[in-house]
Amino acid sequence: MIHRLDRRSFLLAAAGGSLGSRLRAQAPPKLPVFADVTASSGVNFRCNASKTPEKYLIETMVGGVAMLDYDGDGRLDLFFVNGAALAEKMPAGKEPDKSDPKFWNRLYHNNGDGTFTDVTAKAGVKGHSYGMGAAAGDYDNDGRPDRYVTTYGRNILYHNNGDGTFTDVTEKAGVAAGGWSSAACWVDYDRDGRLDLIVSRYLRWDIHLNPWCGDRNAGIRAYCHPELFSPVTHLVYHNNGDGTFTDVTAKAGLGKLPGNGLGIAFNDFDRDGWPDILVANDKLPQQLFRNNHDGTFAEAALAAGVAYDEDGATFSGMGVNFEDYDNDGWPDIFIGDLANQRYALYRNRKGTFDYVTGATGLGSISVRHSGWGTAFVDYDNDGWKDLFVAQSHVMDNIELSQPAVRYLEPLLMLRNVKGKFEDVSKFCGPAFQRPMAARGAAFGDLDNDGFVDVVSIRWGRRATAMASARASVASRTRVLSNGRR
Repeated sequence: MIHRLDRRSFLLAAAGGSLGSRLRAQAPPKLPVFADVTASSGVNFRCNASKTPEKYLIETMVGGVAMLDYDGDGRLDLFFVNGAALAEKMPAGKEPDKSDPKFWNRLYHNNGDGTFTDVTAKAGVKGHSYGMGAAAGDYDNDGRPDRYVTTYGRNILYHNNGDGTFTDVTEKAGVAAGGWSSAACWVDYDRDGRLDLIVSRYLRWDIHLNPWCGDRNAGIRAYCHPELFSPVTHLVYHNNGDGTFTDVTAKAGLGKLPGNGLGIAFNDFDRDGWPDILVANDKLPQQLFRNNHDGTFAEAALAAGVAYDEDGATFSGMGVNFEDYDNDGWPDIFIGDLANQRYALYRNRKGTFDYVTGATGLGSISVRHSGWGTAFVDYDNDGWKDLFVAQSHVMDNIELSQPAVRYLEPLLMLRNVKGKFEDVSKFCGPAFQRPMAARGAAFGDLDNDGFVDVVSIRWGRRATAMASARASVASRTRVLSNGRR
């Protein structure tokens, strides 16, 4: 049978994939829609950056969150990392102050009915110092998740006591670190059956020596660029198996490889059975540490093709993802960065990587965005990992110098259509329409319904928002966003 096309049908067919993809993006099939349920959740955390006219750089980074079932009841609980009070002037000897409860880190117990109870004081986890992020892991193999908190200052290791409380064992364990720790991951890098700890650090910066940056003629102060400060080494702590750790940074090969680390993740990129480490660096080459199987690592980012973007340029690496997005069995890499740089996506070709930001549609979508907390998550349960990004520019006055860029941005959800990405944020409900200053994010099934839920911290002038995704069909997922007044 011969099918004849009229002129209109022929032109539509000739338009090909570009028009078709736009039409699909306008009407995606049966996708979850998110509803704000803040009022009923009981989570009233406010992330407080304690902004000052001095534009201390740490003010731009605060806001971490972790999911963990700390009490073993089968339900994921929530832990939030907060800032601390900053004075307009921070002379030598004066440190960020966390004594006011509005600056405490917060632990919320999952009640199993869609609500949470603040158990911070009872659990003993209000914390100290100006917080950045958190990582959960069972470092002593007692079956209970412990918690590590990164800060500007002294980091914290909380041992889970098994009775709903935690003990600060940082000094005993020897993992206080120092300086500006941005993120951390628990990983058994030497395969001895015990989780080791790897900490990414940002740069050498002293709150007591805060330089003036910005436009003096216009009287506009701004946060300083990271290039004004020296990079710093990341830290590798080996688990000794007796509750203590040994700093093996130099022995492991990282002592002479400093960076401006903001994100960290691990996976086995060459599939040799040993975990490798990825660090997202701000305005320095990205770092990929290949595991040498002997307790040491080799820097492999340049050889693997992930040190730079497709133009051979550095970019402001922030949020990071190290998972297989295209279902070929090899872990790929996503790194969020600042507006006008485009989010970086590297496809793993059996141990080396191709920069595929443009080819996957991610470049045009992300060119005006800045990305922090992120993950590949199959939010619609179609077998393909979609991409969530919590967004906001780092500069709260960026619009004065770049009018096309926005400081406050909505959350971003990109649907994975067989390896290509479509922006479906506008179909995800009101929670994805509100501009915000978002930072950290965590992912897990909070209500045990089989769908991935998302918790995202935001701060600025908006209050906490929490949304539970109610699909237009028989699927459920959840998103929670938290902010400060």
